[in-house]
Amino acid sequence: MRFTTAAIALIAFIVIFSIFVANVANLVGIDSKISRRLDAAYSRGQQRLQQQQQQLDGEGGEPFRLDDSPRHLMWFLQISDIHISLYLDPTRIPHLIDFCNRTVDIIRPSVVLASGDLTDAKTSNFLGSQQHEQEWRWYREVLRETNVLNKTTWLDIRGNHDNFNVPALQAKQDLFTNYSVQGKNHPRSYLHQVETKDGDRYSFIAVDACLDPGPKRPFNFVGMLSMNETQHIINLAEQSRAMNTNYTVWFGHYPTSCILTPGLGTSGIRNLIGKYQEGYAYLCGHFHKLGGAVPQMYTMQNEGFLELELGDWMKNRMYRLAAFDHGQFSFVDLQHNQWPVVLVTNPKNALFNIPGKEDPHAQLDSSHIRLLAFSPAKITECQVKVDREEWVDCRRASNELFVVPWEPRKFSYGVHKLSVFIRDEDGRYRVVEHEFTLDGSRKKFSLLARFVLMYDTNKIFQGFFSVALIACLLPLCVFRIWHTLVRNGAVARPRIRTYCCRGWIRKMWILSTVDRLIFPIVGYCLYLTCGPWSFGEVIDGHLGIVFVWGIFVNGSFLPGTLTYFYGFFQLMFCQLPLIVIYANNVVKRAQLEESSSTNKKLQQESTKLKRELDLLKSRLARKKAASAPRRHNWSSSSHTSEEK
Repeated sequence: MRFTTAAIALIAFIVIFSIFVANVANLVGIDSKISRRLDAAYSRGQQRLQQQQQQLDGEGGEPFRLDDSPRHLMWFLQISDIHISLYLDPTRIPHLIDFCNRTVDIIRPSVVLASGDLTDAKTSNFLGSQQHEQEWRWYREVLRETNVLNKTTWLDIRGNHDNFNVPALQAKQDLFTNYSVQGKNHPRSYLHQVETKDGDRYSFIAVDACLDPGPKRPFNFVGMLSMNETQHIINLAEQSRAMNTNYTVWFGHYPTSCILTPGLGTSGIRNLIGKYQEGYAYLCGHFHKLGGAVPQMYTMQNEGFLELELGDWMKNRMYRLAAFDHGQFSFVDLQHNQWPVVLVTNPKNALFNIPGKEDPHAQLDSSHIRLLAFSPAKITECQVKVDREEWVDCRRASNELFVVPWEPRKFSYGVHKLSVFIRDEDGRYRVVEHEFTLDGSRKKFSLLARFVLMYDTNKIFQGFFSVALIACLLPLCVFRIWHTLVRNGAVARPRIRTYCCRGWIRKMWILSTVDRLIFPIVGYCLYLTCGPWSFGEVIDGHLGIVFVWGIFVNGSFLPGTLTYFYGFFQLMFCQLPLIVIYANNVVKRAQLEESSSTNKKLQQESTKLKRELDLLKSRLARKKAASAPRRHNWSSSSHTSEEK
């Protein structure tokens, strides 16, 4: 009884302790210095918001209105998870060359964001990881040979694959520094600002959350911002504000749900981005649409900005076209070489309205429907219609912008559908439809997309591991205690009437009483929770120790992330089935022993009866033998008397 109570207490302590160690960065709470800086930034942002609203209402005495003018319009591209590889899919490079040559030439973006995983960094057996210099050479050669750096601004940043097996920044294995566009000047997070001829300023803040040091696969999946890097990112945001930025786009490789942020509290990096009201969206990659399970991984974070995950270039050849039109942010995700390309900027998709940042009356007070259209050939036909009204021809306001007058007051309430038809002179065409609202109502994002982007991935993994650990240990410990209480007479023996439950309860009950099995099972689960899993080269040339709650390598501690998920699989698909097998075998063994005992008892009874029968027979035989002469003498004497 004492042992089982102590065991349960120990299990509870270890689970709590492992979660504490894994979240040590978050458990320290919000750093007071960072908190004061962010609060001050938010207060200054409120003042700037009023000034920005005045700029939206008017500029130089002229109304700042969504009309037929091509002014106050800027667009850019994003590409993510390129994964240039030595061993897989050689078409990735030719398609990337075509993107840099053709797509960039046609769309002419102000900026191209390359949000991480530029190379694949896998070994030939696809199990290990290694930085291949040839992959990085190919990446650099594509950018140089296509002359894309002279056509636009290329902003690249590291992903977890670019950080596989990298012991430190500026190390020999850190090839991003030498071969990327921004690596030499900005090895980690950085700021870039674009100013248009209309005086609008757009800032792009790159967030590098790669682990330092960067371990091999499979321990390099979730990112982390150190305290120093967090301070650096805040400095970038303050610098952007000091440069009188009107609109800010944050981008990085990891979704915010995959970034551990010590000093920023439970909201993490979202708390930082949300304090700067000029930040409209955070653009990322990394999840690859979860293998196609979430094709549109978008959400509105509680802090008031959009988070938009882009599908990968590696398999799906996806890229994103985004635009700011008079302070309204719009985007569309596209597949390479699908033309024409269409992006409606007014009225924008109702799903992506950003309350508190965009002017709520801008669309309602607009005079024209506005859209961007691109194609390799000249666009010869552009028409739009709202709901069931007639198709209306659009007018070309510039090379890329098409407009058509409309009366937004007719659609001021409810949800409406805008349809666009585009055709070029080569016969290619596209029909685009989206819903819009002008009354401030909003639509909801996909439940799975919100779950993936808004919840802490590390806590989800920890939850899975904890559930698996409880499933393996709790039934055995409960039945062990119950059995002890029944044996000591403290409680009555339970009587389970449900047939299916009765069978499993009996099996687990019997297993919990077998010391030779219960102690190793419990001990293994406890060791999996607190003991080291492996010891070896987590990074080439650097020894490390792997626990479920973290990794010690190269003098640094990296909190556990995917290790919890691996532990979950080990417990649920190895340990739990083993417990079930043990329970079945123990019951069968008990039944065999019970049957053997019964047979032995019956055999003993049979032998005893046989002996008694033999004894009885022998007695009868002796009696018969003893009585036989007397009968003979009597008959002889009787015969003699008769003769006489």
